[in-house]
Amino acid sequence: MTSLSYPPKPSQGDRIAVISPSSGLPGLFPLPFELGLERLRKEYGLDPVEYPATRKMGSSPRERADDIHAAFADPDIKAVIASIGGDNQITVLPLLERELIRANPKPFFGMSDNTNLLAFLRNSGIVGYHGGSVMCELGRPGAMHPQTADSLRAALFTSGPYELKPAERWRDVDRDWADPATFDAEPETRPGGGWTWVNADRVIEGRSWGGCLEVLGWLLMADREIAHDPSEYDGGVLLLETSEDMPSATEVFSTLRSMGERGLLQRFPALLMGRPKTWSFERPNAPEEAARYASDQREAVLRAMRAYAPDTTIVFDVDFGHTDPQLVIPYGGTVRVDGPDRRITVTY
Repeated sequence: MTSLSYPPKPSQGDRIAVISPSSGLPGLFPLPFELGLERLRKEYGLDPVEYPATRKMGSSPRERADDIHAAFADPDIKAVIASIGGDNQITVLPLLERELIRANPKPFFGMSDNTNLLAFLRNSGIVGYHGGSVMCELGRPGAMHPQTADSLRAALFTSGPYELKPAERWRDVDRDWADPATFDAEPETRPGGGWTWVNADRVIEGRSWGGCLEVLGWLLMADREIAHDPSEYDGGVLLLETSEDMPSATEVFSTLRSMGERGLLQRFPALLMGRPKTWSFERPNAPEEAARYASDQREAVLRAMRAYAPDTTIVFDVDFGHTDPQLVIPYGGTVRVDGPDRRITVTY
């Protein structure tokens, strides 16, 4: 079993690395990126340091791996945060020097395609943080959502328990990052419906694993950073969420079925399912279409879990992943799911 530990936390005034392990979108959309950097400085008191590939579209896997190595190896850098996700970070994994990173543990923040690096860190014995990218969360128009800001602050600077709370209002409709007017006001939100609990008759506390479902599917196909012995995950809390690619219910079920056939789903007594992204620029769903998409995804998840892990406690629409607000969840860290009291507590 991998022995996991939390890396030391930064303090205000510290330098933190800002890298693009997947896509160099800061080079195409500087407005949310620079807003996110400004908030790191002014609202969090940190000194962000960019690396060579951070704003470079089309950077090679080697260039991105070099940035990761440089960020972890520099003793003056106290944390590492991803600018955004992408879709090809899996090509960086074979180039990473595990011993270098293991010898220089630091908090890493990112989600979506950064599931790759989070899984790598977990397998290296380092707890990471699912959430908190520069462009999406720190660069939110108008202001950061208060729940996102508070969760990120706690994850960055504190150690100990932190209770997650359902969002009273949320949104997943985006605006054009290339339009300066986008950043003049906060995005429109809609009322939250709370979390939905299934098999909520027990308390589970365990180490988390999972991430973006599409990325996990790629890792499974490539057989990278997935434990060959499924018992590695026994008693853990599974984190799953889907991206703006909006995989169909059939795709979601197929990926979960493959995880079940590999003996993975059965290992987790609790599953936190992130609120699904139901709108994208390619598929600008009307509210009724969005609700249908979310309902179909939920049924696909329930169908798979009934087949492979019928007793698992499931919480749907948890506010993490590709949603706003976005709560940060320690990846490989401790998560407590209290069904009878309907509470989720993480340890930062």
